[in-house]
Amino acid sequence: MLTYGKMLLLAFFALFVIVSCTTGEENQQTKELRTEYHGIRVVQVLDGLEHPWSVAFLPDGRKLVTERPGRLNIIEGSDKTVISGLPEIHAQSQGGLMEVVLHPNYAENGWIYLTYSKPNGHGETATALIRGRLDGNTLVDVEELFVQDRYSGPGRHYGSKLAWMSDGTLLMSIGDRGTNPTRAQDNRDHAGTLLRLNDDGSVPSDNPFVNNPDALDEIYSYGHRNIQGLIVNPETDEIWVTEHGPRGGDLLHLVEPGHNYGWPFVTQGLDYRTQEEFPHAQARRMEGVTPHVYEFLPTLAPSGLAIVTSDRFPRWKGNILAGGLRAERIRRLVVREYEGQYEVFHDEELLTGEVGRIRDVREGPDGYIYVLTDHSNGGLYRVEPIN
Repeated sequence: MLTYGKMLLLAFFALFVIVSCTTGEENQQTKELRTEYHGIRVVQVLDGLEHPWSVAFLPDGRKLVTERPGRLNIIEGSDKTVISGLPEIHAQSQGGLMEVVLHPNYAENGWIYLTYSKPNGHGETATALIRGRLDGNTLVDVEELFVQDRYSGPGRHYGSKLAWMSDGTLLMSIGDRGTNPTRAQDNRDHAGTLLRLNDDGSVPSDNPFVNNPDALDEIYSYGHRNIQGLIVNPETDEIWVTEHGPRGGDLLHLVEPGHNYGWPFVTQGLDYRTQEEFPHAQARRMEGVTPHVYEFLPTLAPSGLAIVTSDRFPRWKGNILAGGLRAERIRRLVVREYEGQYEVFHDEELLTGEVGRIRDVREGPDGYIYVLTDHSNGGLYRVEPIN
């Protein structure tokens, strides 16, 4: 006869099997969690990815995933195929193969856009942008569209996020490259900026610094340390970014053309080594510097950024999902305009410690949220609502 205790144990075991078992062709591992407004199921679509960086969705249901060591993969179910035809990539520390996005008219032109750390043969690298088309398992018709103007020592602060605006122009972030932060205040240098390009890499004629002899034409905004979250609101065309501070000072910005966001003269963070004021810091706010909308406390170490538009998550609709590396979580932000200013009215933590260091956050064409984790054995996860 089964005792009450044994019955409870068997019931727990059955529940564990239901939640943890593999299902379907993707060998999915699942976990169910509660949030403030939605029950969610976290499904591991794929593991065995080496420091994956970015995911994009092909019209036929397959996915493209970059791995920082220099691999572009096509994912179909649980199958992973490496794409050949990429240029030489210098993978070191934070550098390597990074962002992947499709052209808005991909169905007509087939263009895939990639960012990476490009070597110059002298031990230095620069953030670069290419595009190409898939021919089977090969990237063909590869074109180099942009390389930042100055190479420097490898390994740090490449930025490399991409996002399309409604007019067909492409935003691209470049970090301050780490060793000389004041580059972010020099508009004759691409470091520490958000760029705006046409889809062929040329400069839009209405960029804020076009015809300014003291600034590079590609620059859209400047004074950024290292933007690694970038999204354009499809309804308003507002540009939202998250960027790394030093020790603390991880920020959410609403970006306006031509604006200065202050780094390194204005920062909310401290010096890594001394925990004192950052050496170049002059103030926490300054005239002529556009203030941040939100500071992430405690530190987030920002990564991918998404805006929920799907009806699958009706109570999250319009919210910003900000990924975190060191924080190992997503911050769900409710942003509202109040008296002419944007404010974060609510902040909920999701997936805290559940999957590890979150590198990318995307809303897929199926309306689910997809997450990549930055580990030597990283994974691709799908977040589904439980009704």
